[in-house]
Amino acid sequence: MSAPLVVFAIGNPSRGDDAIGPELRGRLEEWLDNQDLGDQVELIEDFQLQIEHALDLEGRELALFIDAGANTPAPFFFARIFPSAAVAHTTHAMAPEAVLQVFRQTAGSEPPPAFVLCVRGEKFALGEPLTATAVRHAAVAFDLLRQLCRNPTSTAWDEMVRLAEGFG
Repeated sequence: MSAPLVVFAIGNPSRGDDAIGPELRGRLEEWLDNQDLGDQVELIEDFQLQIEHALDLEGRELALFIDAGANTPAPFFFARIFPSAAVAHTTHAMAPEAVLQVFRQTAGSEPPPAFVLCVRGEKFALGEPLTATAVRHAAVAFDLLRQLCRNPTSTAWDEMVRLAEGFG
């Protein structure tokens, strides 16, 4: 049986602020275990989204895509997303919306309600560490992640989208 919430943490830990997604995944995993919520959330980390990630949406109640963005409003962008082949918020080739579209096409049904948390980064060069600014942005985003995991419903998350608009 799948966990009701799947979280995709996208990014390359060797590329500066592109490590924001994996960094948040690590922090979230530890926090979930400490809160005894680990069985409610499946965490998936990858360098970038692939078509196969559509399979990870099967049987879920909610999906969250975490990534870094070069032109993202600071400290982050949080929004509900829908299936589409044309929208991109991140620096990766396949957007979360495209994964949702692949699910729709292959499963013949609608994907679970999905959201994107794109945290602003500054430097993405190979071999660079996270910048101090990215660390600060990730800390603010982690506060939001904790709130989301405490109340994993699309209605609550839609309300958090409205509240998060004040951060952008």
